Amino acid sequence: MAILTVLWEKWIEFKHEWQKITVTAMISPILYLLTFGLGLGMDKMVDGHTYMAFLIPGIIALTTMNASFNAIGMSLNVQRLYEKSFDNVLASPTPLGQYIIGQMVGGSLRGIYAGSLILGITFIFGAPIQVNLLFFLVMLLNGMAFSALGVMAAIVSKTHADISRFSTFVILPMTFICNTFFPVANMPPLLKGAVQILPLTHSSGLLRQISYGEPASLTSFCILIVYTIFFMVIALIKINKSKNL
Repeated sequence: MAILTVLWEKWIEFKHEWQKITVTAMISPILYLLTFGLGLGMDKMVDGHTYMAFLIPGIIALTTMNASFNAIGMSLNVQRLYEKSFDNVLASPTPLGQYIIGQMVGGSLRGIYAGSLILGITFIFGAPIQVNLLFFLVMLLNGMAFSALGVMAAIVSKTHADISRFSTFVILPMTFICNTFFPVANMPPLLKGAVQILPLTHSSGLLRQISYGEPASLTSFCILIVYTIFFMVIALIKINKSKNL
């Protein structure tokens, strides 16, 4: 029931703010498409595919990440520090594990919505990619991981500015270096090794493999699942610690 309650809350929030949510979700990805896609040239080739075919899955991965993280991290941070409504959750008999899962699913659905908007726009302009059910499953898993990260960030943040700093130092770097706008293989060895363990790198890689019609990496799937569980467990520990203070 706790999961459904959280999802209902996210639905009410979306129903009343869907215009703002839609516009906000589309601005940055469209700018990325215009800047990198048109600016660098649509005729360039990367790994035997056009640059646009390389770019679009990366932008969808980062759009899913940003939308999922922001939908949970920013919202929960405000509820905890300013509205104080999060205190009611801690005081209630709500199973915290179910509460976190509800937040993860709700954030992930927001991420899929944002990613689907960009996917629809690219299809209008003849995106040279393939999409199937597995493509959306990766988007869901990516959203679950970063929604759990959003819960964790919201709980550890002492001020609203802290969540913005978390985005600046954690989310923003992954936006640009995690196999989104250029291949990881082009990086210096030391940076390449660090980037290859980050979750967005594997999300981008999986979406790109699926869009190329290639077999999806089982290793990347497992890594994303491990990140999702890890972030969820850390978030649960932080919330339990907050509840017991």
